Amino acid sequence: MRNLKLVPSPAPQTDPALPARRGRRRFLIGGLLAGGAMLVGWGMQPPRQRLHTADPLQVEGGAVALNGWIAIAPDGTVSVVVPRSEMGQGVHTALPMLLAEELDVPLAAVRIVKAPIDKIFANVAVMRENLPFHPDDEGSVRQGANWLLAKVGRELGIMFTGGSSSVRDAWTPMREAGAVARAMLLRAAAETWGATPADCRTEDGFVIHRDGRRAGYGALAARAAAFDVAPGEVRLKEPGAFRLIGQPVPRVDSRIKADGSARFGIDARPPGMVYAAVRMSPVVGGKPGAVDAAKVKGMPGVIAVADFSSALAEHSGAGAGVAVVAASWWQARQAAQALPVSWIDGEHARLSSEDVFEGFARALDGESGYVYHETGAAEIKDAALSVSAEYRAPYLAHATMEPVNCTAQVADGKVRLWASTQVPSIAVDVAARVAGVAREQVEIEVMLLGGGFGRRLEADMVAQAVAVAAAPEVRGKPVQLIWTREDDTTHDVYRPAALARFRAHLDAEGNILSWDNKSASAAIGHQYFPRNLGLPAVGPDKTTAEGEFDHQYAIPNQRVEHVTVDSPVPIGYWRSVGHSHNAFFKEGFLDELAHAGKQDGVALRRKLLGAHPGAVAVLDAAVKAAGEPAPGRAHGVALHRSFGTTVAQVAEVSVEGKDIRVHRVVCAIDCGIVVNPNIVAQQVESAVVFALSAALGGEITLAEGRVQQSNFGDYPVLRMDRTPHVETIIMPSAAHPEGVGEPAVPPLAPAVAAAVFKLTGQRLRSLPLRLS
Repeated sequence: MRNLKLVPSPAPQTDPALPARRGRRRFLIGGLLAGGAMLVGWGMQPPRQRLHTADPLQVEGGAVALNGWIAIAPDGTVSVVVPRSEMGQGVHTALPMLLAEELDVPLAAVRIVKAPIDKIFANVAVMRENLPFHPDDEGSVRQGANWLLAKVGRELGIMFTGGSSSVRDAWTPMREAGAVARAMLLRAAAETWGATPADCRTEDGFVIHRDGRRAGYGALAARAAAFDVAPGEVRLKEPGAFRLIGQPVPRVDSRIKADGSARFGIDARPPGMVYAAVRMSPVVGGKPGAVDAAKVKGMPGVIAVADFSSALAEHSGAGAGVAVVAASWWQARQAAQALPVSWIDGEHARLSSEDVFEGFARALDGESGYVYHETGAAEIKDAALSVSAEYRAPYLAHATMEPVNCTAQVADGKVRLWASTQVPSIAVDVAARVAGVAREQVEIEVMLLGGGFGRRLEADMVAQAVAVAAAPEVRGKPVQLIWTREDDTTHDVYRPAALARFRAHLDAEGNILSWDNKSASAAIGHQYFPRNLGLPAVGPDKTTAEGEFDHQYAIPNQRVEHVTVDSPVPIGYWRSVGHSHNAFFKEGFLDELAHAGKQDGVALRRKLLGAHPGAVAVLDAAVKAAGEPAPGRAHGVALHRSFGTTVAQVAEVSVEGKDIRVHRVVCAIDCGIVVNPNIVAQQVESAVVFALSAALGGEITLAEGRVQQSNFGDYPVLRMDRTPHVETIIMPSAAHPEGVGEPAVPPLAPAVAAAVFKLTGQRLRSLPLRLS
């Protein structure tokens, strides 16, 4: 059940100046910016435009393209390019709202069209998110690095849906595209009437002269295309003038998902399609030895057996192995299960979860890490109390509802893809590499995604499907490759496991004098960039320590350090990435310090957030709305900032025996300007369910190099009868939009753990949360 609240605006407040932060990241980024005359010279050039595609936008039915984002048909229908994948987060509604607002058309007149692979649709915002800066650091080094990384993102041209960045990235270019098109239409109407644009206004898809004459956009589009208007010539609307942005508009994909007509990747049905099922090495890093294909080629429907091992990059989620192609997927699956394969287990055949965590412990004991944040003194004198703790988090699977799949056709030197992907440009590059064709010879249809959560930032299933479709026996036929749930659970790119140690000093009044945090885990970027982009894995990976080094609490003496430990286990981006476990570590230890110092956890947070009144307002809103817990229950509170958004959560929890039950979650969120409050509430509810699944049951373990979990029986997700009531409070803001899809995940586990401690006295420092 949903309960959505928008709180009234508080009086404006200004954060006081904060002291400069020290850290080696300044040297690192400064060196990047100063690294050679050519780089500096290129960096000083203005960013490339994001209005026009390299090739003209493809249009149908007499429509006219006014720029790379928008075309208008004679009947006034507006076609809008949405370059982000719809995976349930609402971008097919939110992003068209941005353009429709500036264009002055009703959302009902807008339809979404396929995004071509073009660099203007690159996700620039997500590049800046990877910079290892503290959020309070707004100096020239950070500004320069933001500028440079934005340019790099534009040049790389990666069409990327993730990092809670879709609205953040589209906020300016899509509004500019709408505003530029509107200016062109105004000029066309003014010329037609012998007037000036100042004599005209726009409303609901019409240009209206002050004397009452009116013309529809459809009638003006052809003439408008002759005018050349640049983004710098238009003024975007101020928030007070918004008529669409901020409204709880119904989602455009609700009907098709309710009536079953929505087409996900697994629903692709090109003519002549055949199916492929896979057998992959059960051991991390293993590969197939002998394969007796003859044993299954006589089975019903079987067409071919193909080895896809060489198509996969190192550390792919997909294991090396083979696929069986047949007329139906069931025939392919039955034959794949019957296929005799001997496996070469390789060097990780004895790997266990215990080995992984022992490696982390050795690294923390004996290695110096990268210092992400350091302030104050190294030695603390006159402390009344010292508190230490160790926290750990396991590997986690993504468990998307739509099974991993990809449909590929290789014919006549060209490749066609039908894919549920968060990275269509990467999918195209991978398909081109595997098929041995130019990327211009690859065409992709991006389908709806039945969940992404970061799993579909990978292209391992694309590599498999293309390799199989290129096999001689099936070349020319579309091949739909589908994994079982067991394939998916045992061959994911997992959320990294992590181990963190904390030590703090308190004075006699319970004030925190120092905070030392050293953690160890693998670095996602060190695997993701080589396997998907062909880029080297160098330097610190901010995701390893995000949520630890960039908290908002004012503690005078801090040191936050991370040791990267290379992982044989494939790892990848998981919803909220490093924040997902680091918030549990950080907020859990803060609760320990509040208890040790005989302070209330909420009061302590308020005190430490004195320089961030906005964060205090979020915390207070959540606590006030939560009220008092029901008899027999307790409230746990956590606050965390991620992807530019601050979230406070209050979890109402009961414990019966060893059963932890969450009945209610109150979530206050400050995410900047809200495009659609309904979508924000949906994302918060989704995040709570996702996070609670992980907090209470999510765990991937290894023994003898094999993942031990296989399906929802041993990797449970939250059932409806265990789903808490979620109340969402949206804080008012006129700031730039920030992330929404992920920020409500990190605070959930520590809030639940805090409530469990109140009820039982047990301090749970490991995920998933289990009572002894």
